Amino acid sequence: MSDAAPRELSLEVLAARLTALESERDAARTERDEYKRLYVALLEGYRKLEAGLVGQKRERFVGSAEQGVLPDLLKMLVPSTPTPSVTTEVPAHTRSRPTGRKPLPEKLPRIEVQVVPLEVQKAGLDAYECIGVDESETVERRPASIVVVRTIRPKYVAKEKLANLAVGESTPVLQAPALELPIPRGLAGPGLLADTIVKRWQDHLPLHRMERIYGRDGLPLARSTICGWHEAVAGLTAPLVEAMFDDARRTAPYLCTDATGVLVQDIEKCRRAHFFVVVAPGKHVLFRYTTTHDAKAVDRVLCDYRGFLVADAHSVYEHLYEDGTVIEVACWAHARRYVFKSLETDGPRARHALSLIQALFKLEREYAKDPPEEKLRRRQLEAKPIVDAFFRWCDEESLKVLDETPISKAIGYARNQREALQRFLTDGRLPIHNNHSENALRREALGRRNWLFVGNDDGGETNATLVTLLASCQLHNLEPLGYLRDLLCLLPGWPQTRVLELAPAYWAKTLESPAVREKLEANVFRQAALGTREPTPKPT
Repeated sequence: MSDAAPRELSLEVLAARLTALESERDAARTERDEYKRLYVALLEGYRKLEAGLVGQKRERFVGSAEQGVLPDLLKMLVPSTPTPSVTTEVPAHTRSRPTGRKPLPEKLPRIEVQVVPLEVQKAGLDAYECIGVDESETVERRPASIVVVRTIRPKYVAKEKLANLAVGESTPVLQAPALELPIPRGLAGPGLLADTIVKRWQDHLPLHRMERIYGRDGLPLARSTICGWHEAVAGLTAPLVEAMFDDARRTAPYLCTDATGVLVQDIEKCRRAHFFVVVAPGKHVLFRYTTTHDAKAVDRVLCDYRGFLVADAHSVYEHLYEDGTVIEVACWAHARRYVFKSLETDGPRARHALSLIQALFKLEREYAKDPPEEKLRRRQLEAKPIVDAFFRWCDEESLKVLDETPISKAIGYARNQREALQRFLTDGRLPIHNNHSENALRREALGRRNWLFVGNDDGGETNATLVTLLASCQLHNLEPLGYLRDLLCLLPGWPQTRVLELAPAYWAKTLESPAVREKLEANVFRQAALGTREPTPKPT
């Protein structure tokens, strides 16, 4: 018996050791497989870079709920019961219009051309009876029109005083004051200035292209002249933009912010600066140019703001949250982006996390138009369990994934931002993402592909000021050319204490004033731009 016990004990120890070795082997195999997947993904990425291939940037993920296409396919394949056709007799005296074509806007001017058969023209209309009409519309293009407004201000003296004028005496001379212009003694009127701003900052045309366009219209216009005009208009509208910033900081329930880089021309090598965007929901889209991307730049942009701030997890914003006056709201779209990057290297985990985030965004779309109180109630009832499940999964998987892998970085980002990512569950006004500011920044990114860089810091300031007005016009569905033209008609004589009334957010209300409408209608430059004042005929 004494020999059997040690032998039996040794077998148990060997079995335990064998089990432990098998566990270590399985863990090693799992680690090997993960490294192999990562290696293959990096190899494929390197191959694409080497070949110069660029894939789509859209982060498209199709969840299991969206993959059930078989029923729809069966409906397409199985023939349905044909429905009997019904023929309706069309009355003779009707106007026949082409079908299947999108109707043209009614606001476009129209020229009616009646085409009569040659036989009818010879015999006369009295010999025939019209039994129907076929109509069609064709769009044609007129060349752009540059109009020179010649302002004549006669000088008058009273005939009675002139007749009794003694030697050495003077008499008052009467002359109407000069008309207000956005740029005093400038060459360009409000309409032309607005047109150059829209072409450059809305349509992203480089200056050399604008030179050619205006040259074809008959106006030789140097790019340096256009730059000078825009700098002057930016100085004129700067108080309005500052008033919009103040209004956003005081009245918005939350602000969204983000930044993008831009190159600035320098002597030897272009240096890097940044455009910040601040979105006040439903009111303003504001841009600010900064030479750096640090805490001081953020302080200049937000300027003692107090309240909720929707931003990414960049370190430049961390100092704002220290005293609690600014409350961080994180972006689920950023968290999703980290997970999406791990889709190729760790598909099962990434698909599970993306499905949970996708469910959150689906819920947000369902009650996007609900009032904040109802939205908060539904978030607590429906979204909170999904958020809890997501972070519970993050805590469990954080011990299993390899360090420095894409899925590890995604889980680490979510766990570090846990409190800020759950902030939308506490206030129905807060968004789940920061897409408002990211979408607004696309305007600068698209322009950057065309004009490549800004000439200097003054050019960056001009860019930010004018793009603020254009982006806010888009937010409120205002036609930018008409808004800027009318703004430049009103702004030179507008009281500075009421300048906020001219912001796009309040533009519709401002136009309700009869005094404002009367002033706009009386502006001769606006009349010339709209064609309500006809050009003076040339002498024969």
